Amino acid sequence: MGIRSKAKKLRQLLPIVGAGGNVRPAASTETTSQAPVVASPAVQPTANVVASSEGRGDESVADYIKSVTEANPVVLFMKGTPGSPMCGFSANAVGILQSYGGALHHEDVIADPEIRQGIKTFSNWPTIPQVYIGGEFLGGSDILMQMHQAGELESLIDAARQA
Repeated sequence: MGIRSKAKKLRQLLPIVGAGGNVRPAASTETTSQAPVVASPAVQPTANVVASSEGRGDESVADYIKSVTEANPVVLFMKGTPGSPMCGFSANAVGILQSYGGALHHEDVIADPEIRQGIKTFSNWPTIPQVYIGGEFLGGSDILMQMHQAGELESLIDAARQA
């Protein structure tokens, strides 16, 4: 089973509570007040962080999200910025992704409420942060953590950056 298939399977198995018609019955780890702990470097702004775009102009939210995820090998839709995450799950995701080095494009969903809602619709995933690697939706903080701990994330990130 490939990494993308494993990520898809994990997304199907994880219980999620969210808005809309795709509510799964149990609570996700992302609904708790405590973020999972990652054995990775502390979140610190680095030269390899690509700032979110200045704005999308008159581009639709879906078109903007699509263009951002296709133009950047690793994209994190998060609350806050890598140097100042606004939730533990976003901080966790930043720490994991920065541990692999290389460029990390981020979008602060707090800065644009339309993107905050639009990314949930675009991915059909109710929680933030959301990670896209190689233009494809990987999942949230929980899936990122599981793939990181299983040693499956590095090859996926490397392949996306070389494409």
